Amino acid sequence: MPRVPSDDEGVASIRVSLARSGGTRRPCVRLPDDDALAGRVESGTCESLDLSDGDVVRLVFDREERYALVRADGRGRLIRGAYDNRRLAREPGEGDNRLVAWLDANGRDPGESVVLDVVVPGELYGLRIPGERAVYDANRGPRSSLSDIARNLDG
Repeated sequence: MPRVPSDDEGVASIRVSLARSGGTRRPCVRLPDDDALAGRVESGTCESLDLSDGDVVRLVFDREERYALVRADGRGRLIRGAYDNRRLAREPGEGDNRLVAWLDANGRDPGESVVLDVVVPGELYGLRIPGERAVYDANRGPRSSLSDIARNLDG
């Protein structure tokens, strides 16, 4: 399994904003629209985050891999939480939200920013505090899960 540092030329680092999640006081990660990436890319190149509403992706922070559900609202795409497995990411009320805990531990509040590293587009992303460096295990996940296959069969 290849290890890739956040400053590797193959990793795109994008400055993303923290916002409030709906009517709650909990922070979430606001993802820029693909046409607004040019002004937010800090290193590497990225024309698209390759993320859509409903995608579940692997999200790494503090050297731990979690799973996050990408959502969309009237202002664009966002990530409200990161959980221990894909099922919990799809049903966020059941598990501990590791993203909120990480943001709290790092003193990050809505209105501030973090860096989103695009390690394997559409599959693996990393979050880190600006100015910090991270190393990721850049393994590709399975092409599809059993739930994706079932969803396709259901139409």
